[in-house]
This record gives sequence, C-alpha cells and structure tokens, in this order.
Amino acid sequence: MGVREEKVGLRKELGLLGIFCIASGAMISSGLFVLPGLAFAKAGPAVLISYGIASLLVLPALLSKAELSTAMPKAGGTYFFIDRSMGPMMGTIGGFAAWFSLAFKSAFALVGIGVFAILLNPGFTVMQMKLVAVFFCIIFTIINIRGVKHTGKTQIALVAGLLSLLALYIIAGFFFIQPFHFSNFTPYGFSSIFSTAGLIFVSFGGLTKVCSVAEECKKPGRNIPLGMLLAWGIISLLYILVIFVTIGVANPSQLQTSLTPISLGADNIPFLWGFGGAVMAIAAILAFISTANAGLLAASRDPMAMGKDQLLPSTFARVSKRGTPTFSILFTSAFMISMILFLDLESLVKTASLLKILLFLFVIFSLIIMRESKIRHYRPKFKSPFYPWVQLAGIVGLVFLIIEMGLVPMILVGVFILFGFLWYWFFARDKIWREYSLLHLIERITGMKSTGYLVDEELREILIKRDDITEKRFEQLIKKCEVLDVFKYMRPDKFAWLVANKLADRLDSDKDKLHALLKKREKDSNIILHPGIAIFSHIIKGRDKFDILLVRSKKGIIISDDVAPVHVFFVIVASPDQQSFYLHSLMWIIQIAEETDFEEKWINAKNDDELRNIILSLWKKRKSV
Repeated sequence: MGVREEKVGLRKELGLLGIFCIASGAMISSGLFVLPGLAFAKAGPAVLISYGIASLLVLPALLSKAELSTAMPKAGGTYFFIDRSMGPMMGTIGGFAAWFSLAFKSAFALVGIGVFAILLNPGFTVMQMKLVAVFFCIIFTIINIRGVKHTGKTQIALVAGLLSLLALYIIAGFFFIQPFHFSNFTPYGFSSIFSTAGLIFVSFGGLTKVCSVAEECKKPGRNIPLGMLLAWGIISLLYILVIFVTIGVANPSQLQTSLTPISLGADNIPFLWGFGGAVMAIAAILAFISTANAGLLAASRDPMAMGKDQLLPSTFARVSKRGTPTFSILFTSAFMISMILFLDLESLVKTASLLKILLFLFVIFSLIIMRESKIRHYRPKFKSPFYPWVQLAGIVGLVFLIIEMGLVPMILVGVFILFGFLWYWFFARDKIWREYSLLHLIERITGMKSTGYLVDEELREILIKRDDITEKRFEQLIKKCEVLDVFKYMRPDKFAWLVANKLADRLDSDKDKLHALLKKREKDSNIILHPGIAIFSHIIKGRDKFDILLVRSKKGIIISDDVAPVHVFFVIVASPDQQSFYLHSLMWIIQIAEETDFEEKWINAKNDDELRNIILSLWKKRKSV
C-alpha cells in the first residue's frame, strides 16, 4: 500500500437503522420471491418448516459473527475473522468464498430484477432482461463509489418501501387463505424438509453480510448485534407469514412450477383489485435492488481486506478520498456483470447455499478458537449466549445440511476450496507470515511456547480504534470538562453533594446514587494518590457516559481525620461500554499527577483555563518524552 491509503480510511457513517436495513434488505430477494415455488415443489406445505429450520440454523453463526464483529470491527468481516483465528491459508479460502458467494447472490438478484421486469413488460427478450440487470449494477456501483452513507440511505428507502408492500400482502391475503391447501402437509416425507432447508439456506445468507462493513459502523459494539438480531427476527417471521399466505391463496399445481410465487399469490387476492401481481412484482424488484445494493457494498470489502493483508494485489486495498475502496468495488461490479451476461445463475443456487454453510462453519470455529486461545485483548462487547452449546449445535446442524444437499454441490465447493489453496500457495505464501489464534490454542494445549504477542498487539490496536481511545479525545475532554475551584474548607459530605450535582447534570444520572458512590469511595484510602492529591474513579450504570471533573482547593478538602487535606481532586466516571477509554484516561491522569511540580503549579494557577492548561502542558511533556 502507498502512503495515500494510510491517510485515507473508511468512514464510520452507518447507524443502527442503516445496519438493520442492510442486513434485512440483503435477505429479502430470491429466497422470498423466487425460491418458495421451487421449495414447495420439493416439500409441499412443509416448506414452512424448512424455512424455520434454516432460520434456526443461521442463529449460531449470527451470534458468533456478532461477537467477533464487536471484538474485531474490521472491513472484510468474515474473511478477517477466519484469517486471524485459523491463519492466512484458511483466510484466503474463506475470503474467496465470502466474496464469490456474495457476488453470486447479488448477481442473481440483479437477474431477478430482469425476470420481474418481464412481468411488467412481457415483450422483453432474455438479452434485454440481462441488460436491465447490468444497468442496475452500474447504478449501484456509482452509489457505492460515492460513499457508504449514500448506500445506507438508499438501502433504508428501499427496505421501507419493500416492508410496507409485504405487510399489505400479508394483511390482505389472510382473508382469502384456503385451509385445504395445507391438508397434505408433508407429501414428500420428512427427509424432504431438511434437503429443502439446505436449498433455501441461501435465503438467510445475506443476514450477516453487514459484518463486512463493521469498520464503517457507528458504535459497532451495540449496533451490529442489535441490527442483525432485529433483522433475523423480523425477516424470519416475515418469510414464514408471506409463504404461509402464498400457499394458502395460490393454486398448488401452479405454485410448484412458478418462478414468481408471490406475484402468483397476489393475483389470487381479490382485495388487491387485480393489481396484486404487479404490486408484488414492484416489491420483488425493490427486494432484488436492495439485495444487489447491499451485496455489492459488502462483497467489495472482502477483496479490500485481502489486499491489505497481501493475499491479493495491493490495488484492491486503495481507499479513495470519499472513503470507499473504488478499485475493489469496480472489480466486484465487473465480475457480477460478467456473470449476468455469460452464466446461467439458477444452476448455482445450491452451490451458493453450500458456500454460505461452509462460511458459517468457519465462523463458528473461528469464535471457538478465539475464545479458547485466551488472548488478552480479545474483548468483545457482545458475547454469544450459551457458549459453546449454541456453536456445537450449529456445527451438527450445518454438517447435516451439507450431507443432505448431495454430491454435486460438494464437488463444486471442493474445487472452489482447491482454487483458494492454490492461490495462497503460489501467490501469497512467500509474502506473508502472520500469527493467528490457532497457534496460541495449540500452545495452550501442548504447553510449548512458540508464539509472540503479534495477534494480541493487533487486537489491542483494534480496541483502541473501536473504543475511540485516542489522545485527541482525551485532550478535547480536558478542554471541555467541568472545573471546580473551592475557596474554603469543605467537609466530605458537602463536597460529595457538590460533585454529585455537577456530574448528575452533565451525565443525566441520578445525583443521589452518585452521592452514595462518592461517600462510599471517600472511606477508601486508595483514592489518595499522593499527599494532597486524590482520584475518585468509578463505573456507573448506563451507556455512552464518560466525564472528568477537575477540582482545586487552595485550603484543602478534608476527606477524613486521618488524611491530610486534599488540594487536587480528579473525578472520573464512565459507563461499562466506555471501560477501555476509562482505564486509559485513569492511567494518563496518574502520569500527569506524578510530575514533580504538578501540585505547586495547580495550587498557584490563576483561573480555570490555567488549570486546564497545566494538565495539557504536562500532557504534551509526557508525550514528547
């Protein structure tokens, strides 16, 4: 990479709504508007159970990805987790699998736009249908190059329109369901339910692709897990309700041969006045657009991350002035256009599903390795509940799905894995050597020391960026923090109330609880750093709360009869999500207070600004040493 990439980085512009819309919009496409007809032909009405099974089986990978994303919010998501846990060879295979599976799914979604465009204009030829798909691919490429903020806004608008139309379909359709359509619930036996679950697993594949843009998310520790879980719950329920209505209103013989099942169902709902098919065609086009838009966004981050790690040419890692990986986006877009024009994507549905299952298995193993390696700076803000039982159940379920899907897709994926291995062996093997967590796990098991601290140091740097533990943030905080200049002797209780009132207003917290904390800590002799200097620090309940209060008393504050009056008092409080910055700030304050002439300068300062300048000047002195 050149100097330019070091200076220009990805921008944190995606909030919770954007994350939810990327995750949910990436799910609602072929899995809802094309595959239900094919799935119904294989399982009958029991396809509802197939969708439920696929939804449950994606949950272990979702929880694992959510935890890994909050510990390592980096571009490339799945690739990065696999690489740092199992090494660059597995990272290469995982990175290619993530990239191609997303690109295949997104290209299939773009072709889906053309398929439904034929419903609106039956005169379209196959080539015209493909040109429509290429046109939308170019549009999304331009949007993605302009910036992730524009991509997120586009996605929010698309998902809002899509969910509104699907809600209309569900409500209208419930009044016209034919119960006898469900009478023969499992016409092809129970085994067909599981093989069909493997077929439609790709329907849930887009759910976790938002992890690829974790580096561009605001508050990733909260927003990524919450956004993905909300998308999983809402869209899974939506899938089942829409398919339930479709089976209930559509003719079974027509449904099992239809590539536009939801439009077929809408045509059988009188409440929609004969426009149901067209309305659902519009909804389908919105769905395919949202999937393609989100897919191009996420897929382009995998080669970018691999380029940074020298597994691909460094050109892929370059970031433009707009904060987007332009070359990676263009290359991914060109790859998608070539597939649209020259490949029959329908035959690759099972292969795409199997690639997703393989990736989810890799991610689950990555979480287990990261947890069990006991690396010090692996500190996720969200932890997968019921570990390791959820992960073990996920492994068993996903392996069972792979077996049920048959030999041909397994051979195709085997060829794909071989390609990834050969690429690593001949292109990247001699360029890089990197520590990874599996080595630390082996070290723990064997008791033989063979690693350094490279992985731990990289994770520490990620934490600093994730938690905004920057010296600039600390300096800005000192410039804006409250300063109390106490001009007379003050007893502990009165001082505690004064501080509690000040902090309660700034942190929007309960002053009585803050007062109780202060009173409790005043009795702790450990708050005295040096004679005349004290530090009160505490973690309080809440989120996004952090403040520092500087106190100067020329005459002294009496903490107890056994301790000399305190002239310098620092108060640092933070909520649990700010703990890393809290610990660093505490360390920096202690370093400043230990300067030999600090107390004398503090007592003789003329005003609040001079008190702050004392902190900042000693801070600069500390940095220059």
